[in-house]
Amino acid sequence: MMFKKSILYVLLCLGMFLNLGCLKDKSEVDISSKNWDEILKLASGTKVTFYGWGGDENINRWIDEVVAKDIKQKYNITLERVPMLPNEFLPKLLNEKQLGSEGVIDIVWINGENFFNAKNQGLLYGPFAYKLPNFNKYVDKNSSDVLYDFGYPVEGFEAPYGKAQLVLIGDTAKLDYLPKNHKELLEIAKKYPGKITYPDASDFTGSAFIRNIIYDVVGYEALKDIKPNKEDVKKAIKPALDFLVELKPYLWRQGKAYPSTLAQLDNMFSDGEVYITMNYTPYHVLTKINEGDFSKTAKAFIFNKGTISNTHFLAIPFNAPNKAGALVVINHLLSPSIQAQKYNPKTWGDLPVISSNLLNEEEKKLFENVNLGKEAIPQDVLVKHSIPEMRAELIPIIESLWREVVLADE
Repeated sequence: MMFKKSILYVLLCLGMFLNLGCLKDKSEVDISSKNWDEILKLASGTKVTFYGWGGDENINRWIDEVVAKDIKQKYNITLERVPMLPNEFLPKLLNEKQLGSEGVIDIVWINGENFFNAKNQGLLYGPFAYKLPNFNKYVDKNSSDVLYDFGYPVEGFEAPYGKAQLVLIGDTAKLDYLPKNHKELLEIAKKYPGKITYPDASDFTGSAFIRNIIYDVVGYEALKDIKPNKEDVKKAIKPALDFLVELKPYLWRQGKAYPSTLAQLDNMFSDGEVYITMNYTPYHVLTKINEGDFSKTAKAFIFNKGTISNTHFLAIPFNAPNKAGALVVINHLLSPSIQAQKYNPKTWGDLPVISSNLLNEEEKKLFENVNLGKEAIPQDVLVKHSIPEMRAELIPIIESLWREVVLADE
């Protein structure tokens, strides 16, 4: 009897211990009620893992050597960058959710249809953006490119990191002129057969170029409120698909193949194999010229009707082990000093997400002192020629139609 009571006592103690442990874990994970000073204390001495695209060595180096050092010095947080694309980390998060397993990812670099899918599947923690001091101080929270991500409501489940706008880059020493619309692009392709192309629709920038052609041919309004139905979308963009089919025989390899990545297209442009490349980073051309990869005769240009722009964001997974640390890192990335560093083409050339109207004079000078060079398009010109992204749910439909109609030439 005494033995049974001892066992019962041990089990009761164990149960209380486990309950206390659970309560402790819950208090550590549930930071929604914490103020910023408490979040800073929780984050100090921890490690934050940052998962995202790692295809640019300049960006990687900046995060690893500059941002990580700043964060360590200011907040005693160790930042670990892990190069991984959304099509790799999202299935990982979904699997963890289904199994109820612990997470290892604290921050993900995400936007568009990936955010759309992740939020719909409950893979993201939030809302959290309105807890960030720098978000509240420097970001125009009523701006459509902050409120929406590819037409999908953000609702505080991600914080803006930077802005992108598609620009084309042409070699002015080899082209008579830089095309201002899709019709002039066709003229250039006919004049220089085999010297123009664009990445496959499976590439992020290649897909954006296709959508930009659609905008230039049929207009943004044609797709603004359209239902995500393949037949309806095909009917609306048919003139643009017809144009891409007409353009096809004058492209590199007669349009029977397309560069699989933007990096491949850049290499082809650098070698003179093609005369036009493109990028979602507006000041990419300056970086490439400074590194000696592009000729000094390379110049950025956009269509008269404008080019697609969007915001890329940072989010926190639902099972992030260090949500407090993630908040501190994301807040730091929204500071004027970091946003100005990103804006510099020598670092990245990424457009800032903080509003100039919300900066003091000293903070404004951080951006005014960045030398963009004559090869780039001024930011005010880009803003005037900025076209919103279409809804995320339309993009897979358009990519599928491109493969069926243009690539297969049915």
